[in-house]
Amino acid sequence: MNYSVYGARKMVVVMRRAGWDVGRDQCARLMKAVGLAGVVRGRKPRTTVPARGRDERPDLVKRQFRAVAPNRLWVADITYVRTTSGFCYTAFVTDVFSRRIVGWATRSTMRTDALPLEALEHAIINARQNLSSLVHHSDRGSQYVSIAYTEHLAEVGIKASVGSVGDSYDNALAEAVNGLYKAELIHARKAWPSVTEVEFETMGWVHWWNHDRVHENLGYATPAETETAYYETHTRAAAPV
Repeated sequence: MNYSVYGARKMVVVMRRAGWDVGRDQCARLMKAVGLAGVVRGRKPRTTVPARGRDERPDLVKRQFRAVAPNRLWVADITYVRTTSGFCYTAFVTDVFSRRIVGWATRSTMRTDALPLEALEHAIINARQNLSSLVHHSDRGSQYVSIAYTEHLAEVGIKASVGSVGDSYDNALAEAVNGLYKAELIHARKAWPSVTEVEFETMGWVHWWNHDRVHENLGYATPAETETAYYETHTRAAAPV
């Protein structure tokens, strides 16, 4: 399953990975013949509520969303989903090196302890290692600059970094993940019946994103493959000769 989101370029990669000898032009013709097309992202609604008061935390990223290894830079953000019973919200924490979604949560509220803090805790548990070399980057939304969130980062030795208020480029990678989530999963349905349904389907989409979805900026590998290749390479390099 690929959530019917791939265009011809990614479809060629996936088909070749599956053993099919097919060219891009041929694939594009076949997709057009059966009415298939890649998904197009729309604009992301704002969910950032600027925090009151002065925030002295620095921007340690400066729009340079690159990392030399897993668990060196995480980006976090919140997006919303409209359901027939109201709005719900999904928070993601994404590893910049591998593009793996390392933590997420879907809830009916944006309250810090119920949404972004739960996604962060999920990410910390999944990391299973010392995080003293990790930078956590977010916008200056009230949830992310809250005392509870800031203290939890400090407790595990994670450095906090924040972009400016209302500038999506300062957290562009997290915004991109949100946009793809909306385009590939949420907008594929005209209506979502409940928060529970959104949460269940988000769980499946995150697993697909991490283990099956090919990413152009990873050389058409998956996040899981990218991390596995990194650890295998560094394990061999560290092994005694």
